[in-house]
This record gives sequence, C-alpha cells and structure tokens, in this order.
Amino acid sequence: MSNQTTHNQQPAAVGVCFRRAGRVYYFRPGGLEIEPGEFVVVETEKGLDIGQVVYVKEKPDKNQPLPTRSLVRKAARADVRRELRLQDKEQKAFEICAQEIAAHHLDMDLVEADYTFDSKQLTFLFTAEERVDFRELVKDLAETFHCRIELRQIGVRDATKLHGGVGPCGRPLCCTTFMRDFESVGIHLAKDQDLSLNPENISGMCGRLMCCLRFEHDRYVELDEKLPDKGTQIMTEHGPGKVIQRLLLKEKLKVRLEDGKEIEIAADEVSQPQEELSQQTKNH
Repeated sequence: MSNQTTHNQQPAAVGVCFRRAGRVYYFRPGGLEIEPGEFVVVETEKGLDIGQVVYVKEKPDKNQPLPTRSLVRKAARADVRRELRLQDKEQKAFEICAQEIAAHHLDMDLVEADYTFDSKQLTFLFTAEERVDFRELVKDLAETFHCRIELRQIGVRDATKLHGGVGPCGRPLCCTTFMRDFESVGIHLAKDQDLSLNPENISGMCGRLMCCLRFEHDRYVELDEKLPDKGTQIMTEHGPGKVIQRLLLKEKLKVRLEDGKEIEIAADEVSQPQEELSQQTKNH
C-alpha cells in the first residue's frame, strides 16, 4: 500500500522555461505526469503560454514557497504548430515595431517581439541608454495589432542572451546555452585570477565583464593561497630565484634565477619557502 502511494505521489513543482536557457518558473503539476524535455501549456499572469519542462522537483524546497499556479495540459501537436505560427507573427510584428520606432524618432534598439500563446498580449523587448517615453508608440502599436501591448526595457546582458553568438573561447555563449540567471561579476574576479585588466580581454559580447570569470573563481582563490605571491624570493633545485609569474590553473611558477635565466617549475618543486630562505640569508 505504501509503495503504491509513493509511486502515485505528485512532484512538488515543475520548472518551466519559456525561452532556451531562460529563467525557470515553477508550477504545480496539476495531476499530470511530466518528464523533463516535454512541452506544456500553462496559465501565466499574461495569459496562456507554452514552455518546456526543465526541472521536476520531487520534494518541496524549504527555502522556496510552493507555486500557486498549475500546469494546464501537456502540449499537443496542435499546440506546437500554433507556437510555430506565432513565431512567424512575432517576426512580422518585430519588423512593424522597428518601423514605428524609427517613425517616432525614439532612441531605442528593439530586441525581440513575443506573443503570449493565446495572442492576447504582445511584448516588445528593447534596450536604451536612458529612459524612453514610448506612450504614443504603444497607442499606435495597439491600433495595429488589436491586443494588449507591453514595451519592456532590458539590459545589454539580457539582450545578448537573446541574440546569442560565439565567445572568445570559440564556443556558443554561456548565457545562451545553459545559464538561467545572471550573477554579479566584479573586477576583483579578474584580479584574483591574475588576468590582464584590459577591457578587451575580459569583456564579453555584451560589453560587460565575462560571466565565465565566476566559474573557476573558487579554484583560483584556493590556488592563490597555495602558491607564493609574485615577487616572492624562493629556493628551487636550480638555486634561489624570484617568482615573476604565477600560472594558477597549471599550478606552476615562472621564476627568474639569480643569473637572469627564467624557468617554469611546478609549485611543489619549491624546495624552501620564503621564511626559511630569509632566515638563512640573515644567518649569513
């Protein structure tokens, strides 16, 4: 009896994403048996919408309240076909809105047009350097599309996430492929990793500091405490020298010996720490 109850127990919440690698919103399963990867129709504050299941939480999270909205149904083939037609409508709406923005001489860059699944609301996402008065634009768009219009200003990182692209590593952007939310990225991350502070070397396509600076930061901090600082006098098997560069992830040091020769050694090849070397120098 208990085994049957466990088997039929509904998951606590279902995480749904409405855009590839976008933010996850949680819903009650509503009696549906759902697997990650499936498409579902849900009721949102804007109306019906279609999204993809990315998480299924079997147990409730103590730090997060249970969702109040439930899934409406699994997406049928007709729902998927409707979504594809909406994407065509969104492209046309984007072109019309771009023309209207130019006609109103507004200093804003259109990023995306997004219909709700029931076509009752059309949202336009844009970027701008300053606040934009788009009230007249909204009126004209409402007369053109005969639905509720929303214009939403987003940041350059969000815009880049929507556009996509290839990073300096040669791979698709992290924000487009797997990152759900943005975390704060400060210049101290680049300093901790001994990176050049030239903006061209540490900035992403969005013009902000690269998100990937956070990915290995904890490891850099760990190695930073393990390896001697730049400028430290150390003893090696080749004689005394000074650390001129730290290759943190390789756990290696670039050392200049007393004769001017520069060598690269593993951190564990340092035969004497700075304190012992300093004490020997004092004794002599």
